[in-house]
Amino acid sequence: MTDLQDKARAILENHLRELTTLNHLSREARDTVSLDQQSVGRLSRMDALQQQAMAQATERQRMQEMARIKAALRRLDNGDYGACLDCGENIAERRLEIDPTATLCISCAQKR
Repeated sequence: MTDLQDKARAILENHLRELTTLNHLSREARDTVSLDQQSVGRLSRMDALQQQAMAQATERQRMQEMARIKAALRRLDNGDYGACLDCGENIAERRLEIDPTATLCISCAQKR
């Protein structure tokens, strides 16, 4: 395994742990909003529903990022990491340093 791949694995695994922790910590914010009899009026419920929707949207984004990280880790395990999924050419090291989950070289990414 190359130095770039070692660094990528460490970054990816660390980021995955962080996202998993955040997911557990924000679980309560995503739960069903219950009617709190102590809260005053409709605005409190609307605020709670808005906060819940934002927490759920954040979770969806987090889950997508976790899926990209897991896919990159599988490519590392399979020896395919750093190869463009469209053309098979090597993805520039600088691109992988910036985004270790990158799946396309610059040329193929620009075509999309």
